[in-house]
Amino acid sequence: MEWVIKIGGSLFPNYAIDLAKSLKGTKTLIIIGGGEFANLIRKYDDNLDFSSKTSHETAIDSMDILAKLLNDKVESAKLAYTIEESQKAIDEGFNPIMITSKILNENNPFEHSWDVTSDSIAAYFANLLKAKLLIATNVQGIYNRKPSEKNSKFISEIDAKKLLTFKESSIDLKLPSLLIKFGTNCYVVNGKYPVRVLSIISNDINNYNFKYTKIIGD
Repeated sequence: MEWVIKIGGSLFPNYAIDLAKSLKGTKTLIIIGGGEFANLIRKYDDNLDFSSKTSHETAIDSMDILAKLLNDKVESAKLAYTIEESQKAIDEGFNPIMITSKILNENNPFEHSWDVTSDSIAAYFANLLKAKLLIATNVQGIYNRKPSEKNSKFISEIDAKKLLTFKESSIDLKLPSLLIKFGTNCYVVNGKYPVRVLSIISNDINNYNFKYTKIIGD
């Protein structure tokens, strides 16, 4: 396993399907976010204040739902429920799409908080697999404020320690501390353009002119 690619739920369905298909032939494990399902759970939680455990687990369940839907549309992919299954899928020439709930429920590695989303979960699995991490989202990378806000500035490279001071960005709040803990870097790039993802994981960045952010955690 060389890479863990987290596909943002905001890219589902069409962009996520196209990106997953493009990863055929790479030694890549796919984790997909919960998308609109997770957003709806957060909305319900805001209004009804469910327990943190229930909100956390159902948000993870929403990731499993999108993983199954994504897998149904990508012939080169295969669902994996364990690390062993993911490695076997790679050996057989498939891109494993991780059903994360089984391992997370067994090991419970995170606090139950909305600060932890699929970004942090992808970092956790990348560390388990000793793989590199890329987060494919619906924006170019990291900005100093929301991209839609006036005077927002794109950041091409940033230390994870600096990101700890950000109140919000295109990644979750827990990820920077995990990158520091694991001593690893992370790339954030617009997943609407599969060639950008492929150029990063193939170490062919210099041949393309596009924006992405490298987060330094090591």
